[in-house]
Amino acid sequence: MSKKMKAAYIEEFGGPDTVKTGELDRPEPGEGEVLVRVQSAGVNPVDSAIVRGMLKDFIPSEFPLIPGWDVAGVVEARGYAARRFSEGDKVYGYVRRPVIQHGSFAEYISLPESYLAHSPDKLAPEEAGGVPLAGLTAWQSLFDAGKVQKGDTVLILGASGGVGTFAVQFAKWKGARVIGVASSGNHDYLKELGADDTVDYKENHVGEAVEKIASAGVDVIFDCSRGKALEQSMGTLIKNGRLVSITNRDPDRRPDIRFEYVFVEPNARQLEKISELVDNGYVIAPVIKAFRLEETGKALQEVESLHTRGKMVITP
Repeated sequence: MSKKMKAAYIEEFGGPDTVKTGELDRPEPGEGEVLVRVQSAGVNPVDSAIVRGMLKDFIPSEFPLIPGWDVAGVVEARGYAARRFSEGDKVYGYVRRPVIQHGSFAEYISLPESYLAHSPDKLAPEEAGGVPLAGLTAWQSLFDAGKVQKGDTVLILGASGGVGTFAVQFAKWKGARVIGVASSGNHDYLKELGADDTVDYKENHVGEAVEKIASAGVDVIFDCSRGKALEQSMGTLIKNGRLVSITNRDPDRRPDIRFEYVFVEPNARQLEKISELVDNGYVIAPVIKAFRLEETGKALQEVESLHTRGKMVITP
């Protein structure tokens, strides 16, 4: 096996045009680690933030830096004491490390096996690579932070994006009533995912539209968007309602509202549960748009628009 691999990387912080594609050293699995041959790697807004240096004051970084916190692939080799997986196993994971350097926009990645879960049997590799970060973000936001239960009414802002598409499906699986906010062109898509009602944020005051749909108010708002939708809809929360955001660390809110900001954490156990839901037909993969490794800069430009539908992935 070659000791080199192709990767997309940066040697300094900057815009998407600073991303290079070339050969870097292929990693070797250390103790408790596995080497994964990457089949797809999800592209997320955080990847653009990493390239631009927006996280450098919060998480250490080293160059050359390979972005990418999502991965789906095949176990190629195992390090000492790595026993959870066998060579050839199909795995996926959210692979944020304490130091940002060895990401998934490459042909190979080596990481602790504790980060990984068996990928869903029903998903193609391209689909699986778009699941971990977005899926875990939705899961932890709805269930760990939002405490969503059967019978709750859940308002999801940014429902047609990567995180939102999973949130719609998870909330419906739990037995909640789901109101999805997105542009009108995505409403049929949200209905297919299970949304009970939809609101077009471009043509409506979101709060007024939601009040017509759920006159008694909503139990939970999950905010995975930017813009005025959260401000407009805050009044729809019931007393002691729950607000969860992945985009706003401290929104203006009533004192009775229970608020939590979520920055997703790796969790293989939760990923195994998501795999189970996918394989049992409760969750489908979001719409996927694939880019070649050489198109990483283009993919990052597109994800910066914050108006993508579903997920984008890099396929080495």
